[in-house]
Amino acid sequence: MQAIIRYELVINEALRSALMLDTPDEQIDEFIRFFGKHIGCDRIYIFEDNKKEHVTDNTYEWCRQGIESEIDYLQGVDMDIIDWWYKAFDKKENVIIRDVETIKNEHVYTYNTLKIQNVKRLVVCPIRYKNEISGFFGVDNPPIDDHLGLTTFLDMIATLVISFLKIRNSQNKSKREAKLSGYSALGQIYTSMHYINVKTNRFHIVKMEPQILTYLGKHEIYDIEDNFTDHICKIHRKFCQADYVDREVEFMDLETLEERLQGKKSIDSVFYGKLSGWCRSRFIPVDYDEDGSLLHVLYCVECIDDQKKREDKLLYLAQTDTMTGISNRRSGEKMIERVLNNKVSGMMCLVDCDKFKSINDTYGHMAGDEVIVAIAHTLQKSCRDKDVVIRLGGDEFALFIPGVTDRKCANAFFKRLFENLKQIQIESIKDHPIIISLGACIYDGKEELTFDELYCRADMAMYQSKKVEGYSATIYKKK
Repeated sequence: MQAIIRYELVINEALRSALMLDTPDEQIDEFIRFFGKHIGCDRIYIFEDNKKEHVTDNTYEWCRQGIESEIDYLQGVDMDIIDWWYKAFDKKENVIIRDVETIKNEHVYTYNTLKIQNVKRLVVCPIRYKNEISGFFGVDNPPIDDHLGLTTFLDMIATLVISFLKIRNSQNKSKREAKLSGYSALGQIYTSMHYINVKTNRFHIVKMEPQILTYLGKHEIYDIEDNFTDHICKIHRKFCQADYVDREVEFMDLETLEERLQGKKSIDSVFYGKLSGWCRSRFIPVDYDEDGSLLHVLYCVECIDDQKKREDKLLYLAQTDTMTGISNRRSGEKMIERVLNNKVSGMMCLVDCDKFKSINDTYGHMAGDEVIVAIAHTLQKSCRDKDVVIRLGGDEFALFIPGVTDRKCANAFFKRLFENLKQIQIESIKDHPIIISLGACIYDGKEELTFDELYCRADMAMYQSKKVEGYSATIYKKK
């Protein structure tokens, strides 16, 4: 009885000391510190269960001076290892080990674990919340004389501990929801937003398109959920166009995320979604842990369909000859320069319409424009997708045909091209013939040549073709 009274006095003093502090974490730490110091033991600890993972974590600890801390080594402890403790808890019993040697044969793993920690005896009682066990509260190497009294005392302590934990959880939830609510306001420009713990892969849905929420069968967006990677990959495989799925799944890789974000404010990826069209996904770092490692990120998706269409239109206008629809001189030169830089062998051709001025003078500029369009389309039809077709200006065109590196292949191409050009029929110029001259230069993939140098060689060959009546093609020869 005297021991119980003494313990009650310790509780009262410990509670008074703890309540002088501001946060639940500080209060719990002070509570168990005060308790441990006054009863005399080596270590006091609180474990909280993670039922989803079937593990228990050491969340709070006090150690007597000279006793080494164990909290860092006791995270994610498999509950099956101490299943006999939980069986005792289910029977409304506490775990009392008066001498650790007595469990040596029956509970080998527990024995070895306790021996490593230099635990000779212990008392452990469950923490219950709403009639469910949510963890346990324990004392290592307590005074030898009064284990039963200590057990009663621990039951009283556990009730107070669960009250502190409830306050902590409530405050954390309020802070989390306030934080997420702030992100929601920030997320007005985004169609969806996730708040992710990079270390654990756990996440919150801050904002999401209603169609996707319906698909996932979710209503409450602030709930903590496990495995962001599986969650987001499931969404992308459902709502992302097939061509972009693998790239987006790779972009989602949290294991490489910190490295990819190094020195950057964000990283992004563009994909085509079945609901919103063109979208941009983005990772934004939120905070880092004490060691400077990335802790939390925001994963945001915004619809850029209108922007992408505008950009594509501007890009098209910048790279395309508006009259014919083929590449203009500026973009075409860049394409051929890239080919030359990559040492891709092939043949460059200059194509010119003979006596084009007379067509304009005789039939008008509209007829001349029809001729230019018809020639452009015929050149495009005569070439492969990988070939480069350019309108240089006026009635002058350029081609680059990769893989054509000898006269035999070149002549075969000229023959096919000229046959196609001869089929052009334009009503406005009646029977006026469209005659084409061509100058070519074969590039072996070894010389260091610029576009201008290649052009000059093909132009010299063109000069020779112009001396010949009718359709003609000349290949440049080095002197």
